[in-house]
Order: sequence, then structure tokens, then C-alpha cells
Amino acid sequence: MTLKHSHHHSHTHRSHSTAAPATGRGAASKRRSSRMALNAAVGISGEDRQKATFTITAKATNLNRHGAAVQLNREMVVGSVVTVKNQRGTQISARIVAQLMALQGMATYAIEFVEQDDNAKNFWGISFPSNN
Repeated sequence: MTLKHSHHHSHTHRSHSTAAPATGRGAASKRRSSRMALNAAVGISGEDRQKATFTITAKATNLNRHGAAVQLNREMVVGSVVTVKNQRGTQISARIVAQLMALQGMATYAIEFVEQDDNAKNFWGISFPSNN
């Protein structure tokens, strides 16, 4: 009985050592560019969870080179694509990548630009510090 227990213990130790490296990798590589704690008014149009088409003004926060967090009074489907329009009239497609929080009928979603081209790079009209 003691042999069986120690064999089980070594098996547990082995599976623990293979799982450990996976935890630290995701967090370090997740952030691609610096976030700026700035707000921008944007127009957002798309389709909500109820398949209703909408065009509304929203507040974008935590702006970065690849997207932002946007506050919407709509329930969105993660993975859906919306059109974001800045104050200069430039439009860009963005994917809803996560719901960050919901508070009193207002949800905050993380969006990322679908195309990472010059349009995306200059969309916010500010230059971001280089990550390198």
C-alpha cells in the first residue's frame, strides 16, 4: 500500500512540473502596445446580441495601437465585428474580443482593430510609445 501511494505522489509531481511553464507565458506576451489612459468619443455601429442593428456614440478608454476599451449600453457578442468611427471621420473595423465589465446597464468591451494597417496605426490621432 505504501508503494502505491508513493507512485501516485511521483505522478502528481510530474504533471505539476509540465503545467508550470504554461501559466507565466500568456500574461507576458498578451500586451502588444502601451495603453494610454485617454478617452475618445467614437461612433460604433454593428449588430448586438439580439441581432438589432445600431449606430451609437460611445466612449473609448485605455486607447492603444491595436484597439481600446469601449463602453456600450448594448449587449454584444464576443467575436462579432463592429465599425468604429473617430472624430475625424475615419472608419475602421474592430472585433469585440472580451467583455471587461458591466455596471448599471453599461458594458465595457475590449475591441481590437481587424486590420493592423496605417489606418489603425493613426486611428486615435496620437503616437504611442514603442514597446521595444
